[in-house]
Amino acid sequence: MKRALTLLILIPALLFTLASILAAQAEPQTPKPSPEHQRLHYFAGDWQTEWETKPGPNGPGGKVIVTDHNEMLGDFFVVFHREGRRPGGPGKEIGILGYDPERKVYTYDGFGDNGDVARATATVSGDTWVLRAEGDKFKERFTLKEVSPTSYTFITEVSLDGGPWTKVEEGKATKK
Repeated sequence: MKRALTLLILIPALLFTLASILAAQAEPQTPKPSPEHQRLHYFAGDWQTEWETKPGPNGPGGKVIVTDHNEMLGDFFVVFHREGRRPGGPGKEIGILGYDPERKVYTYDGFGDNGDVARATATVSGDTWVLRAEGDKFKERFTLKEVSPTSYTFITEVSLDGGPWTKVEEGKATKK
């Protein structure tokens, strides 16, 4: 009788322990940001960006001045909120830059209030980022060089129908 009573007490305790172990193993581990994800913190904060754009298929040339308010989404993405004046008038954009560990590239998706959609992939070597995008008849290359923790310079080049690269924008950004 004592043995049966002891088993009745121990069995629920053993089942609870076993269930706890199984539940702990089933819980997904919180992912840890990689060094590539940590690089995204460079862009967080408020930035003043100015550049000169040449006339072309994307519109008239001229000076562009924008303010970016960028914030980290966890440690895995930086969200860009951009507002400013371009040659065609005022404009707003949002963008998201992250790192895809499976493809080993950074990814960028941007959306403008004028209906523009931008998608690009990027690689980083040292202090230089190279973003590449492709359309039906063009390729675009955006090269950004980190000058300091609070400034960077950039150029944008396009290649039409596989032709040579032509510089269409050049500018700089300064963290406020």
